[in-house]
Amino acid sequence: MDMDKIVSLCKRRGFLFQSSEIYGGLNGFWDYGPLGVELKRNLKEAWWRDMVAGHDDISTLPGAPSSYEMVGLDCTIIMHPQVWKVSGHYDLFVDKMVDCRTEGCKGRFRVDHIPSSECPLKPSKCPGAHDKCSLTEPRDFNLMFKTIIGALGGEEDAAFLRPETAQGIFVNFKNVLDSSRVRVPVGIAQIGKSFRNEITPRNFTFRSREFEQMEIEFFCHPSESRKWYEYWRNRRMKWWQDLGLSGSRLLLREHHADELSHYSIGTADIEYAFPFLPEGEFGELEGVAHRGDFDLRSHMEGKLDPNSKPNLQVQLGADGKPVHKGSGRDLTYRDDITNERFTPHVIEPSAGADRGALAILCEAYHEDSAPDDKGELQTRTVMKFHPRIAPVKAAIFPLVKKDGMPEVAQELYRALKKKFPVQYDEKGAVGRRYRRQDEIGTPYCLTIDGQTLTDQTVTLRDRDTLEQVRVKLADVVSEIEQRVSG
Repeated sequence: MDMDKIVSLCKRRGFLFQSSEIYGGLNGFWDYGPLGVELKRNLKEAWWRDMVAGHDDISTLPGAPSSYEMVGLDCTIIMHPQVWKVSGHYDLFVDKMVDCRTEGCKGRFRVDHIPSSECPLKPSKCPGAHDKCSLTEPRDFNLMFKTIIGALGGEEDAAFLRPETAQGIFVNFKNVLDSSRVRVPVGIAQIGKSFRNEITPRNFTFRSREFEQMEIEFFCHPSESRKWYEYWRNRRMKWWQDLGLSGSRLLLREHHADELSHYSIGTADIEYAFPFLPEGEFGELEGVAHRGDFDLRSHMEGKLDPNSKPNLQVQLGADGKPVHKGSGRDLTYRDDITNERFTPHVIEPSAGADRGALAILCEAYHEDSAPDDKGELQTRTVMKFHPRIAPVKAAIFPLVKKDGMPEVAQELYRALKKKFPVQYDEKGAVGRRYRRQDEIGTPYCLTIDGQTLTDQTVTLRDRDTLEQVRVKLADVVSEIEQRVSG
């Protein structure tokens, strides 16, 4: 799999563009083109449909300890600054950074991204494009984007773009339960933008400064949390497999104890072997974390004066440890059947929509041979997207631009267009039209030919098998609908 070819195809066919490209681009930011926006939207809609809107909250799903409910939420990007103090992001959300003092480089690097097993302070370590680096001492760099609320612009008006969507769910936990009559166990889901001021964004859209998350915070009884963790870990792995990310390039990896976040009791990563990584290495696609009661407890503890300005300085308690004042609100849960009161544990399946789209692009890219209009084998580039995710579901061709074929093809195009994205193409030889659709991943092509005018059937051509069958014109919409919904 050649990453350069994938990147080239993404720009050529309108999947992804460098942000602000006409001004030289902006590192770590990417724009989705006409096909890319459909691909990513389809991925998010499949996630929302399968995890939230289509969830069966009456019966017990396979592998689940019991039945449960799912609801959605859409929180603001900017929140009260104390949210990030209490969550630990203000003090702990950092990477180690070094600068190069060497003339001709003056580069800035994340310590864990420097490709060497040696100490990062040794001058023989050369991450820049030159012969030798002289690196500074590693120092902390907070990854949150800072901004200002209001007109005065003082430090007391400082706020941050959210580095994750999770905290908006935690601070709304009580609001959701009180307003929607759901019971624990319950999942609260959210899709939204997050921002991290990465020191060295790289590898196409894999590590960006602006990205989108598909996240669930699943609240459950502490005694059942381990079972729920295993359920969500396995279910999320299967979901990616069902969308075509299967085989040796997809991996479910349990974290070692020294890898766990400060809040986590256990974490598993769903990882994908992206082609820009060295052979045998995997990159994170989704994390499933057992967060315990850390988040709800943190937002409950202490008491913050609602009339005071946010205090983002480190305050030490009598034990010498930092004090993070929470809201003082009661975020515990009382079971209305057993009357038991407890602080729920949380399981967090957190997937990257951008990384998901990138993995699907990489997995879909294939080169094979197919006959051209003269019957000669030619190299074919084909994006083998799962039909649910494919940006364009079908393409409609009149074989020639005469004898009433365009009129029939246009009528079929309009009927299909009401259901899902399709394209109409009457330019060039039909073989070249097939190649164009193969390269953007359209799973089905429909050709109106002379036989259509006599028996009201069309040729349906499958992108992957190249099989061609005749389908009744009146059945085409239902046939395509059935094929792309599975």
